[in-house]
Amino acid sequence: MDIGVISVRYARALLKSATDAKIEDGVYQQMQLLAKSYVEVPQLRQTIDNPMLSKEKKEMLLLTASGGSEASPLTKAFIALVLKEDRENMIQFMANSYVTLYRKQKNVIRGKLTTAVAVSPDTEQKMRRMVESKTQGIVEFEAEVNPDIVGGFVLEYDTYRMDASVQSKLRDILNTLKK
Repeated sequence: MDIGVISVRYARALLKSATDAKIEDGVYQQMQLLAKSYVEVPQLRQTIDNPMLSKEKKEMLLLTASGGSEASPLTKAFIALVLKEDRENMIQFMANSYVTLYRKQKNVIRGKLTTAVAVSPDTEQKMRRMVESKTQGIVEFEAEVNPDIVGGFVLEYDTYRMDASVQSKLRDILNTLKK
């Protein structure tokens, strides 16, 4: 069977159970943390895929990666089920699928604001509200500082990109002069 199909089935079942128990927000945070742990600690995948490591140790590692003692009973049961069914090699995909399904269900849009210097929280909040009003959804906003853009900002959300940076304006002028 296809990894994508399996991971989405498990993620969908987890989301349904979490929604029924009204803890989908907490499980969302835990699945984000688990997915992030796989990215930040590449050895986690190798360790979890190791057939010599006991299921108990794998369970302990996965629980730690998803929030440790703060992991919900549903997350603990989910990890135990995944290990029981010998699907631990797909748990990263399951976590990512859960995050995607949750965002779709709750209309959560990821946004990113890149500026040359750090902006005030008030300015960041105004940008967030503007994106929320345009998308009619909840925005998970990330602010990034990139001095290479010289000035202005770059705002990205959903499939939209607004580049009001000095760097892009200079590039436009240069391209015009080359013609």
